[in-house]
Amino acid sequence: MARVLITGSAGFIGFHLARLLLDEGHVVHGYDGMNDYYDVRLKQRRHGILLQKPGFTATEAQLEDQEDFDDAADAFEPEIIVHLAAQAGVRYSLENPKAYLTSNVMGTFSVMEAARRHEVRHLLMASTSSVYGANEDMPFRETDKADFQLTMYSASKKANESMGHSWAHIHGVPITMFRFFTVYGPWGRPDLALYKFVDAMLDGREIDVYNHGDMYRDFTYIDDLVRGIRLLMDAVPGGEETRVEGDSLSPVAPWRVVNIGNSDKVRLLDFIEGIEEALGMKAQKNFMDMQPGDVPATWADASLLHALTGYRPKTDFREGIREFVRWYREYSGK
Repeated sequence: MARVLITGSAGFIGFHLARLLLDEGHVVHGYDGMNDYYDVRLKQRRHGILLQKPGFTATEAQLEDQEDFDDAADAFEPEIIVHLAAQAGVRYSLENPKAYLTSNVMGTFSVMEAARRHEVRHLLMASTSSVYGANEDMPFRETDKADFQLTMYSASKKANESMGHSWAHIHGVPITMFRFFTVYGPWGRPDLALYKFVDAMLDGREIDVYNHGDMYRDFTYIDDLVRGIRLLMDAVPGGEETRVEGDSLSPVAPWRVVNIGNSDKVRLLDFIEGIEEALGMKAQKNFMDMQPGDVPATWADASLLHALTGYRPKTDFREGIREFVRWYREYSGK
């Protein structure tokens, strides 16, 4: 069992990962700024559930306030850090780009510095499929060149990957970056498409369908995602003896990047049809042009994850939608 510090523990992914680790008997300290990017009450509910479990403690403070984070890390003395906290949202980065520099760049530096001081055995940090940006060759592979990000959100995450590589090289901190692909499921964020669609449909409102529905996403169920993270905790990057086939392992640092995705490109209109089936109603669709910074498709090659862990995400999007709808009806009372 390990002492694991999770940043963003009141967030969608952090909550699910913390719950999984606690159920396995690990000791977890959560760190979350509880900002108001979306309804803080949802974050408080998530933290409230975690606080009922033995082995969980939490600090509520901003990540970019390095002194606060240092104090929390020094008191907890982590063996592993999983850095999930970030200013999220591709579309919000068009409105408030500066937030992505303070939270995602300066905040990540605080985490890397704490990992160095505590000589953690593994630092795992969240990236995103958005770093593939304008790439058109699919499925996306970790070894693909990814230099043409389209938003400040994806640019800040690519910066995190580069920062992590330099930190691993200079200080020898083993670092795994993981790129998420369109995560969905119970306790999801209200700004995510599934949440917005279900909420609007149950209220009798139209749903906005970008690019007239001609979009594809590699939808990844939350339980599959956090299982992948959990298994990667044990796949510590090091020297050549840790290299596997198709690896992104650096030749000069204990650093690699790993896709976590369902490896299944799903058309947006098919995803909406799955929601209609789960709710037993038809959506009123407002077809719109593509938003700036968005991409028409994402699709993960997750073979490296399988080579490292023996695991492949597998939840069919229809099953995942049904699980979300069950949760949402209970949570919202609709």
